[in-house]
Amino acid sequence: MHAQPKIIAEKILGALGFAATVTEQKIGDDLMLDVQTEESGRLIGRQGQTLADLQYLVNRILFQQDQSAPKVMIDVGGYRAQAREALLKIALEAAEKVKRWGDAVELEPLNAYDRRLVHHALRDNPDVETQSVEVDGTDKKVLILRPKRH
Repeated sequence: MHAQPKIIAEKILGALGFAATVTEQKIGDDLMLDVQTEESGRLIGRQGQTLADLQYLVNRILFQQDQSAPKVMIDVGGYRAQAREALLKIALEAAEKVKRWGDAVELEPLNAYDRRLVHHALRDNPDVETQSVEVDGTDKKVLILRPKRH
């Protein structure tokens, strides 16, 4: 049986009491589920944690049903897109500080998805290198930007 991410997400949301509409969109090899609901704030949660947990659950169920299923990203009302833009702006500003002053800059603790975004955004920057460092007692890591050693 082929896994159906949209149906899985709708069932979880329904069981949690959310009235929501889910639409699928293919992005490269991945799949984006966009959720529209009147209770977007409650579904996103504090710092996007509820949304991240929903995405994790959907992906775990999908993988259990079909190990070749594509990874699913879930967004609610454009939250992830806005958060991504804000994070990339912070990363680019931090990279500019590293270039200007020559000192390392530490970003706030980030989850794996956000760290990957920043690493990817700065990987071709000739002046800055990035490194993830574990934060004790959490599953997040801080990202350190420092001058690239030539």
